[in-house]
Amino acid sequence: MNHRKIFFWSITVALAGFLFGFDTVVISGADLSLQALWSHGDLFHGLVVMASALWGTVVGAIFGGIPTDRLGRKKTLFWIGVFYFVSAVGSALAGDPWIFAIFRFIGGLGVGASTIAAPAYISEIAPAQNRGKLVALYQFNIVFGILVAFLSNFLLKDVGDNAWRWMIGVEAFPAFIYMLMVLTVPESPRWLLVKKHDKTAAAKTLKFIDPTADTELEMKRMLADHEIVDKSETIFSDKYRFPLILAFLVAFFNQFSGINAFLYYAPRIFEIAGLEKSSALLSSVGIGVTNLIFTLLGLTLIDKFGRRQLMFIGSIGYIISLSLVALAFAMGIKGMAVPIFLFLFIASHAVGQGAVIWVFISEIFPTHLRASGQAFGSSVHWVLAAAIPSFVPVLFTSIGAAPVFGIFAFMMVLQLIWTWRMMPETKGVSLEDLEKQLAIKR
Repeated sequence: MNHRKIFFWSITVALAGFLFGFDTVVISGADLSLQALWSHGDLFHGLVVMASALWGTVVGAIFGGIPTDRLGRKKTLFWIGVFYFVSAVGSALAGDPWIFAIFRFIGGLGVGASTIAAPAYISEIAPAQNRGKLVALYQFNIVFGILVAFLSNFLLKDVGDNAWRWMIGVEAFPAFIYMLMVLTVPESPRWLLVKKHDKTAAAKTLKFIDPTADTELEMKRMLADHEIVDKSETIFSDKYRFPLILAFLVAFFNQFSGINAFLYYAPRIFEIAGLEKSSALLSSVGIGVTNLIFTLLGLTLIDKFGRRQLMFIGSIGYIISLSLVALAFAMGIKGMAVPIFLFLFIASHAVGQGAVIWVFISEIFPTHLRASGQAFGSSVHWVLAAAIPSFVPVLFTSIGAAPVFGIFAFMMVLQLIWTWRMMPETKGVSLEDLEKQLAIKR
């Protein structure tokens, strides 16, 4: 097994996650500047200016499975890089909120499609025993992108009245580098076999992956189940009801933890907690560092402890940290208490949902339906990721921060129950064996 090449291809593709994380969070540093520049009220600011990328992500997630299946994983990943590049340049140069929203929407298309194409590609080239940590490289890069975005915002905050343009436009540089790098990876052998029916190209890639492997035997094993499936079936067929429910719920609970709402408005939340603007931005960098450290921990543990155990750990951490944040806001506690509780919240997310979600969704659907299954799970994730942060400014003004975080804490109690009663373990099981196990569930 050529582990070095597999790792290089995986980390290259996972860089789509770096751009995902950077693009999603970089807007937080421009939040208050944009609201002051284009003052049209909290609802307009939340729905149009701040959440435009997230609505693009919803569309990208819903339809991203189409190019991932038809063009292939590799070509789709290249075009994702193009979308990020165009979005960064266009958003930085925008002269009004609608043009800004359009270019941010384009970047969102890239984010949404990347949550389908990147995990699908990595899961299809990775050996079963290392699949969790390799797919989790995508999540690691999301977190690394988040940290770099927070740090970049902090470093660029004093470059002038148009600092927000530099904050957003700097993403064009890593986007261009990613576009070049993704050209060096081969196409997924499973896609070549199942979708393109190109055994020669698939065999070539399999030889790259493992020069000692019997490629004919490996291809027969990959095709065995696919050749007998009903080509007219979809992820909504009764046979796949259980993995469909799993994908829906893991995505649903991911966003009802409040993670995207917090990442989008971290500086604002810290200012509500009593920190000065500069300290709020610096605390945001601390959030990024915490996220990175505990994502590395989750990446290390996911193939040892398994997906389910990490979800248990994360759920308990969520409940404790979110309850403390809600209590602190309810009691009017100011200073560093809220940031400390939110650091615990981020650590819980990084070890649990953050490490698990994209790995889990990429594993539970069969090869011929993997892209559409991931599109469904990603769509649920991003519809909620767009809707929840869109209303955060209004909710903070109308009902206050304490009830908002209290609702998130309650939802994590429900996640804990779901993990205990329903979530299966997928570590160390081949994709073909998982297909058999989950498809017969009712």
